Amino acid sequence: MPTKYIFITGGVVSSLGKGLAAASIGRLMEARGFSVTLQKLDPYLNVDPGTMSPYQHGEVYVTEDGVETDLDLGHYERFTSTLCSRDHNFTSGRIYEQVIARERRGDYLGGTVQVIPHVTDEIKQSIRKISKGIDIQIVEIGGTVGDIESLPFLEAIRQFRLEVGRSDAVFVHLTLVPYIGPAGELKTKPTQHSVRDLRAIGIQPDVLMCRTDRFIPKEIKKKIALFCNVPEDAVITAKDVETIYEVPLVLAKEGLDAILLKLLDLPYRDKNMDDWVKMVERARNPKGGEVAIGIVGKYVTYEDSYKSLNEALTHGGIANDVRVKLRWIEADNLVDGQLEEAIAPCHGILVPGGFGLRGVAGMLEAIRHAREGRIPFFGICLGLQCAVIEFARNMCGLKDADSSEFNLSTPYPVIYKLRELEGVERMGGNMRLGRWPCILLPGSQAHQAYGQAEISERHRHRYEVNRDYLEAMTRKGMRVSGETPDHRFVEIVELPDHPYFLSCQFHPEFKSKPMLPHPLFRSFIGACKQFRQTQR
Repeated sequence: MPTKYIFITGGVVSSLGKGLAAASIGRLMEARGFSVTLQKLDPYLNVDPGTMSPYQHGEVYVTEDGVETDLDLGHYERFTSTLCSRDHNFTSGRIYEQVIARERRGDYLGGTVQVIPHVTDEIKQSIRKISKGIDIQIVEIGGTVGDIESLPFLEAIRQFRLEVGRSDAVFVHLTLVPYIGPAGELKTKPTQHSVRDLRAIGIQPDVLMCRTDRFIPKEIKKKIALFCNVPEDAVITAKDVETIYEVPLVLAKEGLDAILLKLLDLPYRDKNMDDWVKMVERARNPKGGEVAIGIVGKYVTYEDSYKSLNEALTHGGIANDVRVKLRWIEADNLVDGQLEEAIAPCHGILVPGGFGLRGVAGMLEAIRHAREGRIPFFGICLGLQCAVIEFARNMCGLKDADSSEFNLSTPYPVIYKLRELEGVERMGGNMRLGRWPCILLPGSQAHQAYGQAEISERHRHRYEVNRDYLEAMTRKGMRVSGETPDHRFVEIVELPDHPYFLSCQFHPEFKSKPMLPHPLFRSFIGACKQFRQTQR
């Protein structure tokens, strides 16, 4: 059977949830026994999102092979069995970079290099790179129909369908059907205009997913179908939900997966979503109450900066049958005497990753408070580095201990830059990235959480723990419970005499799934639940 393709576009406004729509369709198709992979094509000119501000683009998601990618790839991996790689995310910048490299090599034999066919051919080749051996490939086109930068991608998928045939590729368009409160009506005109723009460039959507805050009545669906030239049963309500993991269930109720099977001429197979339904029920109605987690970070005003972290904490809650309430704490604010008030309602404190000096002083204060107050603490990436700095200063007597990232002249660089990166000022892709192995110390908190001696986790950082200071910190009670097999890099530190104080240099949130919560988030939320019970 040839690979079938589902292309997902978006209209009216950005941030409608194309990534979640793609991931949810993937979940439904896997539930019917088909092999699935997903891909994101982004129109922006950056080669990858690695150098973009979290406020601009949200989280940078890191794949196993060490590529900095769009956060939607996190949804793909959380909802399906897809394991993303370099070829699962292409940007305009990367496409044009490849085209220009070909031109410089003379691959075009002196011809005039143009958007059509050269750029569109490169896009089509990028789509085919991950198709081998897959039943269904879902391709999300970033941006919004009408954006200038997305035109080459839309033209490429128009050509692609012409090449593979109508029964091997379908177009799904995600659009907005807003409810106007004063009028008491759902409005279809934005959807009509969006589809008109799509049809003007030669793409007739086969399915419309209509994002709305309520179920769309039959008469409204009939109107949308008439004006947008799609069958009425292919107008799908994409309703707002309490938890993102309900999205596949809502789409299944609307019959989306059955429609796609028919359009793609795929055999009908029974769907098994029983485990997913149970997980959603557990997420919506936990029996163990609520735990509050204080996230002391640098980018807390934009939650998408920590998208995978948010979800991993939710997964930890599902594993412990509790609801996790996130309290976003701006690290900068904790140096003005607001620490006690901000952290008092929390059953656990988490310091996530980040870059640069801003907010570090507040993070150090939060870590000190968690250590001295015996509050469960979890540090990730920068969180580990801050934990080491705080311990060196306040427990080892190294008052000016610091990271060379923050203070090049510190007399005690307990965190320092990798020597092979010294003098490297290029920002893109110059970090320790992707999957690295780690050996765990038997009997440690980390070993108990994972239940195995060797693990692998994903990294994204330039600075490391300086092993020259480990002996001094070990004497004062800090334990290295995870390191690379060659003993070069420190991966996990913890305090054995603390109820739960663990920090890791890697990003465990990238490998957590709702059906398979990450061991460290499961253990951290478990410790927070226990701490809450002792506070009663």
